[in-house]
Amino acid sequence: MNKKPIGVFDSGYGGLTVLKEICKQLPEYDFVYLGDNARAPYGPLPFETVYEYTLEAVKWFFNEHGCPLVILACNTASAKALRTIQQNDLPDINPLKRVLGVIRPTSEVIEEYTDSNHIGILATVGTVQSASYLLEIQKFHPEITVSQQASPEWVKLVENGKHNSSQADGPVKMHIDNLLSKDKEIDCILLACTHYPLLLNKIKQFVPQNINVISQGEIVANSLKKYLEKHNQIDIKCSKNAITKFFTTGNEEDFNSHATLFFGDDVAATKIKL
Repeated sequence: MNKKPIGVFDSGYGGLTVLKEICKQLPEYDFVYLGDNARAPYGPLPFETVYEYTLEAVKWFFNEHGCPLVILACNTASAKALRTIQQNDLPDINPLKRVLGVIRPTSEVIEEYTDSNHIGILATVGTVQSASYLLEIQKFHPEITVSQQASPEWVKLVENGKHNSSQADGPVKMHIDNLLSKDKEIDCILLACTHYPLLLNKIKQFVPQNINVISQGEIVANSLKKYLEKHNQIDIKCSKNAITKFFTTGNEEDFNSHATLFFGDDVAATKIKL
């Protein structure tokens, strides 16, 4: 059997925080990462546009690299495109391939992090407006109350390297205060954007110590590991040479300099056009 890598997609750099954790849990697997930096950010874009861009990327993973499985390591793409691709496109493209997102695995286990059953979500405008987390968490845990807060400035803080500076204090505190004012019983905050883990130290400065702040990377990585253990028909198609390749639709040098911050290791990307 001609085995192929697992695809990991994001609109930009943030998905590298997820890939970093996936590589820790599945070090023997091969991965192909694509950041659509030329068209990022996806957060403010209409649903139809995000769907079109994401579908183009998924087809690229399938056609150019033969990936049996693609992970949408992007909350906006998961919220605005995943279901349509799974239900409408995959049956025609290749019913044996799979596309998974980051919202469902996070929603499935969110109850493990809350005692009060009141959680808060910090995310991009697009993810908040999609109500995807509200719907998924309600499906798995109807007893949990969810409050959301869009924090659009946070992505720029991270990408501009200001996430640990005093310039981040105002925007970080404002959105945390706004979220916590919506529900005094919140004891868990989910960072539902893959950029936000880089703000974790700053976020913890403004969050009471009794509140859990959780990132998605480890959760998604653990979920993927379990998925592959359960779905051998997909796992046997995945190559395992511990090789990870990086691609971007933007400038390679710019991508590499930013990506190292998110991934933790030096990255050398190849530019492609979708």
